[in-house]
Order: sequence, then structure tokens, then C-alpha cells
Amino acid sequence: MTQMKYGLAASADVAGKSGKEILQDIIDGRLPQAPISQVMSFWITEVDDGFAAFQGDPGPHLLNPMGSVHGGWALTLIDSAGGCAGHSLLPPETGYATIETKVNFAKRITQNTGRVRVEARVVAQSRQIMSSEARILDCNGVVLAHGVSTILVIKGPK
Repeated sequence: MTQMKYGLAASADVAGKSGKEILQDIIDGRLPQAPISQVMSFWITEVDDGFAAFQGDPGPHLLNPMGSVHGGWALTLIDSAGGCAGHSLLPPETGYATIETKVNFAKRITQNTGRVRVEARVVAQSRQIMSSEARILDCNGVVLAHGVSTILVIKGPK
């Protein structure tokens, strides 16, 4: 994997671009990955209409006192992928904000779980509200967690 850039895109770099175009520019390295991606060791890898995929590496910096990866990491992955799935459908100069994310944990994630994949798809869309479903999968396709995000569409400058 090439060295990733982290940071926020300049307004001029995203002006006139759809959500899908912005996300593809992040994947291709023309725009930086979000700062949270560096801290939480996950990143966006794929985007399509109403779809986003992330990968993440659980590690010792994510452990809770019980020695498992903190559930907030899984929730943040689901929220990020679900939000980006919604963002992929938005026209230029339109943003979004998460209203709610719910997660169900299916299997323990540890620092030895290995790289995970998160896939999110928009399942409902109106002018103002979108819902997406996401799953966190291990390298064998086993579901580690799954959840739903509700997203508010915000018209106007991001």
C-alpha cells in the first residue's frame, strides 16, 4: 500500500464535485483520507452509487480494559462507511450529518483479528434522510458486527 495522506481537502479541491467524485479522489490519493482514519487505523477503499467499503486494522491502540478492541471502533467504522455510502449519492455542494448509528456486535474483535472489511449500502433515500446498512467482516467473510446509520442530507456549501 502506498503512503496515505491525512487531512482535510481544501474547498477549491472539492468545489463542483459530487460526493462520489470526492470519495473516489480520496481513494485514488488525490485528496487526503480523513484525519480520523489515521487515528483509528481505517480507510475508505471502494465507492459506487450508494455503496462504500472501508478496511481497518485493529491494533493494541484500540483495546479496552478487557483486552478486546473497543466497541466504539466498530461503531465508528459502521458510521463512517454508512455515511460515505450516502455521500456517494449526493450532488455537488451537498453535505450530510449522521443522525443516529446503531450497531450489533456479533463476534469479539481483538488485536489479532487481522484486517477487517466494512461494506455499507444505502437501503432507503428521501430528499432529506437516508438510511444505510453496514457489516464488518473478517478475512473469511464472518460478520463481526452490523449496524444501521441514519443520515441527514444538508443542502448548500459543505
